[in-house]
Amino acid sequence: MNPEAFLFWFLSIVTVSAGLAVVLLTNPIYAALSLAMTMVGVAAVFVTLNAYFLAGVQLIVYAGAVMVLFVMVLMLFDLKAEIQAFSRGNLSGFLKIGSVAMLGGLIIGAIVMSSNSLLGNNLPDLVVEADGSKQLGKLLFSKYLFGFEALGVLLMVVAVGAVALARSKGGTHAKH
Repeated sequence: MNPEAFLFWFLSIVTVSAGLAVVLLTNPIYAALSLAMTMVGVAAVFVTLNAYFLAGVQLIVYAGAVMVLFVMVLMLFDLKAEIQAFSRGNLSGFLKIGSVAMLGGLIIGAIVMSSNSLLGNNLPDLVVEADGSKQLGKLLFSKYLFGFEALGVLLMVVAVGAVALARSKGGTHAKH
């Protein structure tokens, strides 16, 4: 096994393990820290693929700003009441089982695709249209403008929802 393959598999195991810890840990602060480790692992995989711009954005935006937002929102909630609200009912049980089934399917699909690639059934190469941040910006604001704007609206809805939940009964800013 060459060093690149070893590094890839090591980073993959660390990233998947941290991702599983996000789901399996009951303490939300530890889960948020595991999510940060997952994002750092993804950035490291980007570095091994020579995608330094994506690695930097991954670290700055996700591992930095989004994780600070997650931890701040976690601090706003009364977590004992939230755990009781989300751990009862048949619907949540079905959602949990469905999520595990989808994760299992994704893992099996990734293993099958990796084994096909290793056995010589090479998949077609990805076409990379942008080779720098300037070209990436031009693509983002021309060809992929709708996705970029939709992501902005989604992030705004998440921020408004977090503030609304924090001000609801049980949050630290709620009017008792």
